[in-house]
Amino acid sequence: MKSITLILVLLFFVITPVSGQLLSDATGLINRLDVQTSGHTFEIKLTSNFDLTNYSFDEDQKQIILYLDSRLENNLGEIIIPQNLLSGDFTFYLNDQEFFPKIQSNEKIHFITLNFTGSGTNVITISSTEYLNGLQEIIPDDNLQLTSEITSEITSEITSNDYFVWFLMGGILIIIVVSVMIKLKKNKN
Repeated sequence: MKSITLILVLLFFVITPVSGQLLSDATGLINRLDVQTSGHTFEIKLTSNFDLTNYSFDEDQKQIILYLDSRLENNLGEIIIPQNLLSGDFTFYLNDQEFFPKIQSNEKIHFITLNFTGSGTNVITISSTEYLNGLQEIIPDDNLQLTSEITSEITSEITSNDYFVWFLMGGILIIIVVSVMIKLKKNKN
């Protein structure tokens, strides 16, 4: 009976081990870039074997600038840009020299394959001819933004309290199970 109790207590505190191995040249690190412009938020996804250290978006120039750091000589990346954010004819520069990646597009996204050589720090500039294709600029309302911030704060507070409640309920459940097992053992004797 003690062994069952011990097993139940141990199962409650089990932590799964994490294992890892070195990254290869073809491994993709995923970066999600949130671009907020003209009242809209767009997500750009970059999967690459190099590290994205920073990025910027210039709505006047209709361009994204990616600051990269690579420890590999052969760099491979795939970037997904929403059609609504940038579209039209693209121009690409790697360290101020024009280069020509492979571009595939559909009605929702541009899928761009970046393949270049050179370890160390690199800068990629992606420029387009069209911006906010099919969308109108949204003028933010300061009161709405304040309400959104308050709602977000309350939601995060509720979420953190939910974890405490689940932890508390799990502890109570373990105590009940152990108590029932002890009573059953006493009744058998």
